[in-house]
Amino acid sequence: MKKATLLISALGLAALANGPAMGQGETVAVFTKNQTNPFFETVRVGTATAAKSVGVKLIQYIPIKPDSIPEQLSQVEDAIVKKPNAILFTPVDYKALVPAIDKMTAAKIPVIGMTDRPAGGQLVAFVGVDDHRLGLETSISLFKAMGGKGNVIALEGVKGTLTSTDRMRGFTDALKQFPNIKLIASQPANYQRLQALQVMENLMQTHPQIDGVFAANDAMATGVVEALAAANRKALVVGINGSKEAVDLIKGGKMYATGSSDPFMQGCLGLLTTIRALRKMPVPKELMVTPVVIDSANYRDHDVPIESRSCPKLNEIAAQ
Repeated sequence: MKKATLLISALGLAALANGPAMGQGETVAVFTKNQTNPFFETVRVGTATAAKSVGVKLIQYIPIKPDSIPEQLSQVEDAIVKKPNAILFTPVDYKALVPAIDKMTAAKIPVIGMTDRPAGGQLVAFVGVDDHRLGLETSISLFKAMGGKGNVIALEGVKGTLTSTDRMRGFTDALKQFPNIKLIASQPANYQRLQALQVMENLMQTHPQIDGVFAANDAMATGVVEALAAANRKALVVGINGSKEAVDLIKGGKMYATGSSDPFMQGCLGLLTTIRALRKMPVPKELMVTPVVIDSANYRDHDVPIESRSCPKLNEIAAQ
C-alpha cells in the first residue's frame, strides 16, 4: 500500500453524484465516542450514507456514557465475537484504546482509524482532519475580525485528547502572529455546551472586557453564545466542526465563524476507504479532509441539510 496524504475539498466532494453500487454483503463495525456531540452523529450519518451506496451492513457502537473507556473496551470485545469484515474506529481515548486496536488486529479484523488518531496500533488507513491547521486558520479568522487587538478567551476540549491539544496548539501559534491580542483566560469545558456556558458565566464575572472567544468545538461555542446573550454581553465567537447549529448561529449573526472539519465527509471517506481495502482496491495510508472556515461570507455554501448530502463514489478515492 502506498503511503500518501490526500487533501480533499469536502465541499467539492459533497457535490458529486452518489450513484448506486453493487454490494458484496460486507459488515463493518463503526465505533464513535458518544451520543451527545452532534459531530459524531453527523459522522454516523456519513457512514450510513456511504454504506447504503455500496451495499454494506453497519453495526454502530456508541458508548452510553460519553467517552467511556471501559464501555468502549467492552464493545470491542463484542465486535471481536461478532467478527465483522472490518472495523472503522474512533477511540474514546487515543492512548488507552491502543491495546484494543492490537486485539482487533490479532483477531485478523482490519482496522481503519477515523476522526481521532490513536497513539499506536496497526491501522490499514486513517481518515481525519489536520486539527492543528483547523485551530490555526479558525483563530486567525477570529483575530483578523477583532482588528488584531483586544482580549480573547479560549475554551479547550477534554484535557489530554489529541484533538484538543492540536487545536489549542493551532490557537497558540495564531496568537503569536497578533502581539496586540491578549489571552486573558484559557479553560477546559470538555467539548460540552452546558459546561462551556457555565465556564463562560464565571469568566464574564472576572473579566469585564472580552472581545473574542475561541472554542475548540461548536458545542462549546453554542454555550458561549448563550451565556453572552443571557448577560447582554457581546464578543466575537468562533467554534470548530462546521455543525448545523454553528451555521445557523452564523446565519443569525450570533456567532462569527466555525472551522469546518466536515464530519459528514469524514464518515463517508472512512466507510468508503474501509470498503476499498476489503475489496483489494488501493487506498491511501492517510486521507485528510481540507479545513474550511465558515463565516457570513460563505455559510450559504454549507447550509445544506445532512439528509440532502451525498458521498463521493467508491472509485473516486484512490491512493496518490
